[in-house]
Amino acid sequence: MQQAQRLQKLPPYLFVEIRRKIDKAKAEGIDVLSLGVGDPDQPTPKHIIDELCKTAYDAENHRYPPQEERGMKAFRQAVAKWYKDKHGVELDPEKEIIALIGSKEGIHHLALSFVNPGDYVLVPNPAYTPYRSGTIFAGGEIYEMPLLEENGFLPKIEDIPSDIAKKSKVMFLNYPNNPTGALATPEFFEKVVDFAKNYDIIICNDGAYTEIVYEGVKPLSFLEIPSAKEVGVELNSLSKPYNMTGWRIGMMSGNADIIVGMSASKSNTDSGIFAPVQYAGIKALTGPQDNIAKMMEIYKRRRDLVVDTFNKMGWSLEKPQATFYVWLPTPSRMKSMDFADFLFEKTAIVVSAGVGYGAYGEGYFRISLTISDDRLDEAMQRIGNVKEELSSLFNK
Repeated sequence: MQQAQRLQKLPPYLFVEIRRKIDKAKAEGIDVLSLGVGDPDQPTPKHIIDELCKTAYDAENHRYPPQEERGMKAFRQAVAKWYKDKHGVELDPEKEIIALIGSKEGIHHLALSFVNPGDYVLVPNPAYTPYRSGTIFAGGEIYEMPLLEENGFLPKIEDIPSDIAKKSKVMFLNYPNNPTGALATPEFFEKVVDFAKNYDIIICNDGAYTEIVYEGVKPLSFLEIPSAKEVGVELNSLSKPYNMTGWRIGMMSGNADIIVGMSASKSNTDSGIFAPVQYAGIKALTGPQDNIAKMMEIYKRRRDLVVDTFNKMGWSLEKPQATFYVWLPTPSRMKSMDFADFLFEKTAIVVSAGVGYGAYGEGYFRISLTISDDRLDEAMQRIGNVKEELSSLFNK
């Protein structure tokens, strides 16, 4: 059976390769420490779980959920209130919000809803891989926007050729950024809005890490920018702030016409999110928010441990201000897969090779902080045990 050509165009999914490497080593009896995947290790707060359990016992909730692909009205109202409370953004829950089975699903449906074969999509590099795969599924052409350290890992919008911009339908952004941890500024987002207006391009900012910020940094939503809703939308998710990755619930908010297109696409693809999960999502968005601050204290402690450990090994790292990742250069710009393999062979620690996020991720690797404190301590001790071998890499 020959696969469709679109599947043959897809690069290997980074996290699948990581899982295969882990499974093989574990089968050989090796104690593997994975710092590769961003999946919160702390439990979902109890009041959210309780809401799921309570509503799951209501037989009416076992039917197709109300408003199906758009999401329950009460959930969309909760999203609108959350954006108002967190970011001062006014949203119409009837027209400007749609529920998602996680933001990853939203990425694919946005491309399917608006990208025709041959249209260009502006995709950051390095980046979360579904921006590329969603474009490929829709038959679009990818134009890569380099995220370079010297530019604060922000794309230089002015470097996009005008002939490419004229043929582009969508620009994907992701701030706070995975994998680099970079933050966008209001000035950058304003430039993006002007660019989108000039070329009639949909902007989609993936804001999955908006709440994962340190040291009093104020979370910035793309939708806070004046006129942002005229040109785009923002993805968000309950996965990261509420430790709900497995629940698969998120939202897209912003331009009403884009939401209409998303609704048309999703109504032919899925039948919405299980109602008790939406009720739990409402409880997450409107209930106590103190667990986010608690999680940020945990991530801050882990971030500091990782940065301090690697700085003792010969790195010169600044502490990232957002996300639960640390983005590090490889020693002497060693190939990222070679370094990841070296580290795994020496320590049985898995890290994400930067090239897995795109060609401009070459020469970097990513460490996730979503591992228990004792296991992260163990990982850093193993790193310390190979200090001399790591130091020697800087001299090659």
